[in-house]
Amino acid sequence: MRRNLRYMKNSLKLLLLSTLFMFSSAQQSLANEVELDRIAAVVNSGVVLESEVQDLIESVTLQAKKNNQTLPSDRALRIQVMEKLINDAIIMQLGERMGVQISDAQLDETLANMARENNLTLDQFRQALIADGVDYEKYRESARNELISGEVRRASLRRRIYISPQEVANLLAAMKEQTNADVEYRLGHILIEFPTNPKQADINAAKERAEKVLELLNEGSDFTNIAMTSSSGANALQGGDLGWKTINEMPTLFSELVDGQAKGSIFGPIRTGLGFSIVKLVDVRGRQTVEIEEVKASHILIKPSIILSEAKAEALLQGFIDKINAGEADFAELAKEHSEGPTSVRGGDLGWSEPSKYDPAFADALASLDINEIHKPFRSSFGWHIAKLTGRRTLDATAQMNENRAYQLLYNRKFNMEGTRWIKELRDEAYIEVLESGNSK
Repeated sequence: MRRNLRYMKNSLKLLLLSTLFMFSSAQQSLANEVELDRIAAVVNSGVVLESEVQDLIESVTLQAKKNNQTLPSDRALRIQVMEKLINDAIIMQLGERMGVQISDAQLDETLANMARENNLTLDQFRQALIADGVDYEKYRESARNELISGEVRRASLRRRIYISPQEVANLLAAMKEQTNADVEYRLGHILIEFPTNPKQADINAAKERAEKVLELLNEGSDFTNIAMTSSSGANALQGGDLGWKTINEMPTLFSELVDGQAKGSIFGPIRTGLGFSIVKLVDVRGRQTVEIEEVKASHILIKPSIILSEAKAEALLQGFIDKINAGEADFAELAKEHSEGPTSVRGGDLGWSEPSKYDPAFADALASLDINEIHKPFRSSFGWHIAKLTGRRTLDATAQMNENRAYQLLYNRKFNMEGTRWIKELRDEAYIEVLESGNSK
């Protein structure tokens, strides 16, 4: 009832604003017609605006042109864009309830790192986006939302994923016996989803749709186009592209099908817990030899609470830095006394690790440091930190067939599958109404 009342109030405000604007415009010039932004969908207590839909459609269209990809019909593309924006709205609302925030400083650091990856300064990166017709401020806020969404997703799925020591041992044993460990496969994926707790009729209908899609593909239809039109998978707007994966990184059902097959082969429909999958082996290559960087760092974590505000937590950590710089305190001793992380007993020492395994804000902070430099206080999904980089080294990633690698492969595999199930559960619990052609869902 409260949600409906809030929505009615929002609608009334929009109506009053619209009336006032049109009246004012009519007085200025009857010949000028101005269309105001409208609501495209209601998602719980929030909305998806038509301007957001059009912005994402333009972005996908621009990217498709750059990659020489064909696009589905305008209606099919709009449906996929709406699905993504609805999912994003649900995740952002969850993030708000969880208190997940990305500060301007964190956002600027992330964008600066993206610029460095492209061998550009931040200003050059901004100019390049503008030259491509991208509104930089919108891009910046979109990046902030993606960071928030990523943190919410990781925090939510971390609790749902369990990997037993036996699973790790089994994968390590399999790796030692494999002759294709140095082969990578690029896969395309189309998911024909059926509802939660499906009846036999739902399963039959999904299978029939999947077989029709398979028939179109076997007749030569473009896989990317059909994925964007028909897939319910998270990568639908990317044409179903799952990227390059080793045999151990993909779901077992897929790996058993594509191993040893020729590129261009199409498989399916494959029954999973979410629906029916159709997989295309887009390409095969020898695994790339990649050197990875590991960092050794220490940190002090302070978690804000009802008693300790965000500002006070940040100020407390800045005080620690001032004492360290003045020679009045030692980083490790301060960590032992004050840090709320599990590493406090080790003086905050995190040991050697790949930066990608850390919270993005933490990884970005370490990326900007020189050896023995301390980063100013910054916020992650865990709380406020100061971090000290104590070492940096480069390793051959292809030689790392160890327990940590096996665990990460299993985690990534389960993360992707569980992520699809998680967003489906969130949607089932949400109120969603698409305000176009009188359709609701």
